[in-house]
Amino acid sequence: MGSAMSTITSLPILDLSQLDGNNEARVNFLAKLNRAARDVGFFYLVHHGISHELQRRVSQLSKAFFALPEAEKQRVAMIHSPHFRGYNRAGSELTCSQPDWREQFDIGAERSALPLSAADPSWQRLQGPNLWPAPLPELKTTLLLWQQEMTRMSLRLLRAFAEALELPITAFDALYGEQPNEHIKLIRYPGRLTGSSQQGVGAHKDSGFLSFLLQDNQQGLQVEIAPERWIDALPLAESFVVNIGELLELATNGYLRATVHRVVSPPPGRERLSVAFFLGAQLDAVVPVYQLPDHLAAKALDPTSDPQNPLLRDVGWNYLKGRLRSHPDVAARYYGDVLPAKETIIS
Repeated sequence: MGSAMSTITSLPILDLSQLDGNNEARVNFLAKLNRAARDVGFFYLVHHGISHELQRRVSQLSKAFFALPEAEKQRVAMIHSPHFRGYNRAGSELTCSQPDWREQFDIGAERSALPLSAADPSWQRLQGPNLWPAPLPELKTTLLLWQQEMTRMSLRLLRAFAEALELPITAFDALYGEQPNEHIKLIRYPGRLTGSSQQGVGAHKDSGFLSFLLQDNQQGLQVEIAPERWIDALPLAESFVVNIGELLELATNGYLRATVHRVVSPPPGRERLSVAFFLGAQLDAVVPVYQLPDHLAAKALDPTSDPQNPLLRDVGWNYLKGRLRSHPDVAARYYGDVLPAKETIIS
């Protein structure tokens, strides 16, 4: 992979409509998907089937949300949600223990909170309703529609991954069932003066399976293509930037690549708006390490952690761990009973 990485200057572009083409087009797409996911871990996805009009409305409503008065945004602040849903002002979320200079609004699957007893695992508290701003009722209907469309498209892509890995096409289906862990994040990066922190979001890997990013026209996303070698994921009209999460890397024993990425703040007087969709397994899922065919398994690279590590297998705890680390104020309010027992893991 090293020689291949040294020549990459931009992310590969994959056309999802090729899956519906003739056999040659389909085979070509699967081969490109395999290479992109293994060598880079990031790619642009075009002709993905999500309508341009719906994408435009999602972007417009995201901008309208961030333009609401501060008092309205605070009414739906994440500190009011034990499910880690809602608004955070810039500097509230931490990556690598440093504040990310972005304001954001997090939405999950719209489900009722579970009735819980003291004996239930603490990650079950993650399920619950979203917080929605009263002055912008269309935000709820539009984002839940987009969430539904994105889930359908991303599960289709995940089946293509299974096929590219020469696994049964339904290999990943049982992990999602009827309640995949769907997560939307509306994000606004304000302009920052030179000399101040430029950490729009710090260098990190995504923890789930697949991530999709709808960008505006302001650049800022960077991908670490090799140690300390970063390339820009420049905006590409009507595309998603797609990347592999750690669970998919570990589930393939490092054959697929979860790649470190970051966002650099825009210059003064500019802003960057993006909308992210994260597809994760059901919170009660246990993720196996998939047995790839020998000729693929032989090319698997060293994953970032032990593939038998329980954090790979136990999706609910893996997700809660990340939330507790990223949002210490919410963790302190609702998960004080969890923090002392888990402090050695979440620190």
